[in-house]
Amino acid sequence: MAIKINSEYGDILVDNNVIASIAGAVANKCYGVVGMASRSKKDGIASLLKPDSMTKGIKVEVNDGGIVISLHIMVEYGVNINAICDSIVNNVKYKTESNTGLKVSKVNVMVESVRVQD
Repeated sequence: MAIKINSEYGDILVDNNVIASIAGAVANKCYGVVGMASRSKKDGIASLLKPDSMTKGIKVEVNDGGIVISLHIMVEYGVNINAICDSIVNNVKYKTESNTGLKVSKVNVMVESVRVQD
């Protein structure tokens, strides 16, 4: 579903995938984030998404109060998860609002997995 913006010059349609791409790019640049994650419906195991399909780990909903963005991420072992999530929420909200001009009412971050290096 696309978000419709009426302006004096005409109508602008912004697809949810555009917002998901912006949010995913911003979240991936945050310290400690390994990437976007997807949970298998069959066995419930979280897997890391490739960069070209990162929007599958992001859900964008539009309601009267604004846009709600839900991110499923994988983080690096040993980092403060609360600090990472706060950083993601603030950065995604700011960058999405500044790039699209649309109000983001809520950013949900779900940590699906922690990557442990050998």
